[in-house]
Amino acid sequence: MRKPTIYLAGPEVFLPDAAAVGLRKKELCAAYGFEGLFPLDGDPLDGDDQEVAAGERLVRAIYRRCEAAIRRADLGIFNLTPFRGPSADAGTVFELGLLVGLGKRAFGYSNVAADYLSRCRERAALAFDAAQNVWRDPNGMAVEDFGNADNLMIDVSLIERGGHPMVRRDVRTSELFYDLGGFETCLRLAAATLAQSP
Repeated sequence: MRKPTIYLAGPEVFLPDAAAVGLRKKELCAAYGFEGLFPLDGDPLDGDDQEVAAGERLVRAIYRRCEAAIRRADLGIFNLTPFRGPSADAGTVFELGLLVGLGKRAFGYSNVAADYLSRCRERAALAFDAAQNVWRDPNGMAVEDFGNADNLMIDVSLIERGGHPMVRRDVRTSELFYDLGGFETCLRLAAATLAQSP
């Protein structure tokens, strides 16, 4: 019987030892009865489109490889730990949107438990607008205050498509993109959810 496939999205692809982290995630997937699809698997230039300008070939090939893996996957697990700012990695969020748009199940985790507003307040001087009952950033823009881990579209998509809120944990700063406790919790949730599916 074919193992369900999981797209393994997250900013760990930028780590110096990204392949090793991806291998560990794939091993954990196998232990739970899944096949993990890591974004760095394979050579992105296999089947390369020679008509694309040389300067664009690699970036287009990477995009196409990742999109193909998302389309192949039965579900996805997304590392939504804040990356280079108060929010999750933009590429990971795009991939989450694509997978959800395809109607597939999505699970996510963050290795920072604090809510989005708290993280924004740590990075910028926010002001409370009492007249409209909202927090505003230095540009006067409202900052979401729903207690979510990130933008509501991210948090709610996980509940709507995976049936579970984002797994939120606090880990040591040095382990932000290495600790796989939240990832393994998502694997357990995914296995339980699929076992209950008709």
